[in-house]
Parts: sequence; C-alpha cells; structure tokens
Amino acid sequence: MKRILIIIFAIAWLTACTNNDEMMRDRAAELCQYIPDHELNERSKDFMTADFHAVLDTLFNHLPEHEAMDHEWLYYFVTGNGGTIADFEVDTVEQTDATHAIATIKVRQKWEDGSFDENSDIETHHLMMEKENGKWLIADFDGHKQDCINHIAVNRREQAIRKAMNTYLAEKVGEHYLKGEYCFPSVAVVAEETCEDTTQTRVWCDTWIFWYQISGDTLKTVSGGNHSGLMTLRQKGKNFTVTAFEETADGAGNEASAHRIFGPHYDVYHNIHSNSDVGEEIRKEQLKEHIRQNGLTIRYYQDFGWDAIKL
Repeated sequence: MKRILIIIFAIAWLTACTNNDEMMRDRAAELCQYIPDHELNERSKDFMTADFHAVLDTLFNHLPEHEAMDHEWLYYFVTGNGGTIADFEVDTVEQTDATHAIATIKVRQKWEDGSFDENSDIETHHLMMEKENGKWLIADFDGHKQDCINHIAVNRREQAIRKAMNTYLAEKVGEHYLKGEYCFPSVAVVAEETCEDTTQTRVWCDTWIFWYQISGDTLKTVSGGNHSGLMTLRQKGKNFTVTAFEETADGAGNEASAHRIFGPHYDVYHNIHSNSDVGEEIRKEQLKEHIRQNGLTIRYYQDFGWDAIKL
C-alpha cells in the first residue's frame, strides 16, 4: 500500500512539474509579444514589472527622439530593419527561485507575409521573468535594463549641460541682440571633455543665437548670430553652470582663433560650421524641443526674407 502511495505521489509530482513547465513556457511566449520594437506597446505595462516598464517608458517616451535614434538597440531589442518581424520560439525556461525565471528564446526574422528571411540566422536571447502579485512579468531582456538606465543617465547629463549652455547663451549673449518674445539658441556640440577636476566639463561648440516673435503658428526671426568657441561648465549636484566662454574672433582673425580654440577638433567644427544643411537640421530639431518645453503651438519658423520652414 505504501509503495502504491509513493508511486501515485511521484506521478502527481511529475505531472505538476510538467504542467508548471508548460505554463511557464506559455507565459514566456506570451510575454515575448511585448518586447519593444521601435515603440513601447500600449498594453506592455500589464506584462512588465513596474520598474522595467518605468525605465522603458522614460527611454521611448520621455527622451528626445533624435537621442534614441543614435542608438539603434534602444529602438528594437531583437528585430531588424527592412520589414522583418521577429518570430519567437521558447526553447527552455529555468525557474531560479520562487519568483524569478529565465527563458531562453530562439528568434528568427520573417517577412510581413509570414515567409522567413532565408538570410536571417536564428538568434538566442534571454527573457528575465519575475513574479509579482501572482503573475509572471518581464523584468529584463538580454540585460538591456541596465543598458537603458546607463543611457538615460548619460542623456540626463547631456540635457543638463545643454540646458546650462542654452541659459547662458540666451541670458548673457542674447542680451546684446534685438530682442523678441523668445530666445531659442541652437547648439552643435563639436567635442566634450571632462577635466581632471571632474566637476568641470569643457565643451567645444558651434552655437547660434535666435530671437523670435510669434505670428500665428509661426516663429519669425527677429535677430540672430553665430557664436562658436569653448565653454567651461561646473557641475553642482545634477546641475551645470557655464563659468567661461572663449569665442572665436570676428572678422579677419576668425580663422586663426578657430584653429587655436578648437585645436584637434577644428576639422569637425569646420565641417559643421560650413555646412548650412547640417546647421539647419540641428536648429530645426532643437527648436522642436524648445517649443515642446515652452508649451507652444508652433508649426513653422521663418527667417526674414525667406520662406517659412515646417517643423
């Protein structure tokens, strides 16, 4: 009788393990549908841990779009460009403790019509799962959570530096121009260097001052001018303040002063400064951010004597 009970118990235990394994695989397969692909799925909040979703929400929805575009992995964790879709297959699921598990995922790209891309290899990825309130959720994917946190920290620092530079340009340099309603500088960073005194940062830049007047849905330029050079900033906490700005000289001495100030960064500076298309694109992108930050409803900007340009 005892032997029969042991056998029954063993069968029940194996059945429970098998059912749990199938449940974990099914859940992992379901979670795969919410791995970011160029944007954060609206329903993903229900399938991710709160902290992982918060990181991705910041990344996809609260950073300037052009910042994320510089780092392709931030826009798609497993999918490729060119019209392919990730086809997921759960290989194994290892439950490491009562509330954590790792699913090994096989991924192959397929075309939108359902056929497979013959040139696409099968890749292996790892989905970290965590149990919260009785539900298994995505807690990480291939360690990208820390990558995202690091990128956000770098971006926050860059934004703090740009904010300090914009404030200095608007208040200290812009005061010498004919004023309008808004002063929105355009800043092209040529190079950046953290000094031995880590509270100090040096930024070589090609910057423009623009004062604008609002006319309907258009920003009309009142005045503007170029100011290239080297800014020194000091950090206190998370904020920065410009402590010095060495500008290139006007007139005949401009070229010589630019070589002296920019030094080994001169070629990069010259390529940016001399290319009006690059400068205009930088201006347009940063204008969008200024407009967003100031809560303005603006669709165009226009320099005197030129056609309006759509933002």
